[in-house]
Amino acid sequence: MEIETKQQILERREEIEKEILELLEETKSDFGLDDIKEIIYNEEDQGDLVHVMAMFDRGQGLSEMSEILETINDAWNYFPHKCLDGLCPMEKILEHKLKNK
Repeated sequence: MEIETKQQILERREEIEKEILELLEETKSDFGLDDIKEIIYNEEDQGDLVHVMAMFDRGQGLSEMSEILETINDAWNYFPHKCLDGLCPMEKILEHKLKNK
């Protein structure tokens, strides 16, 4: 697996933000992008991921929820987390790889 650069991580984060905004509109969710970012940033346990998924649940079929879950998973990996000193998991991986080169 090729390691992404900091710039690629930031570009992917922007793409994910757009995907989430589209999904929020499609599902007519009462929540916004900032709500999702806040939950991810302040995450404390696995229940937080389930809470984000629930923001999109409108009784869709399995294939639609699978697509939503994929986007949420990407957001989880590319959005900053307080417990990671404001970095996202992908940035922590990059940091680790660069340190061990």
